[in-house]
Amino acid sequence: MNREQDCMSPFLLFFQAAPAASPSSFLSGVLPIVLMIAIFYFLVFMPMRRQQKNQKEMLKTLQNGQTVLTSGGIIGTIVAVADDTLTLRVKPDNLKITVARSAVTSVVSTDDAVKK
Repeated sequence: MNREQDCMSPFLLFFQAAPAASPSSFLSGVLPIVLMIAIFYFLVFMPMRRQQKNQKEMLKTLQNGQTVLTSGGIIGTIVAVADDTLTLRVKPDNLKITVARSAVTSVVSTDDAVKK
């Protein structure tokens, strides 16, 4: 035997001795991973997509007179609506501020606004 055959023989023995994987062992190894990914998708991504869809719809339907809460914590009443900006009237001084439409996090009902 020459030197190359000595180096190659352990590799050849390893590949020759390795048993072929059966389909059942493949499924038992991959199936739990697929199930975990599916559960993660249904518990995390679907609710997040639904929330983003609801937020987008809420931003489209903003109108004058609605009381809104901004991401900065400002509660104000919409007095003017532009394409991507809103003008809010903030109590108690009736201060008017302009905010980006995307800064609105929720529409506040009038009962909640009075309590705060």
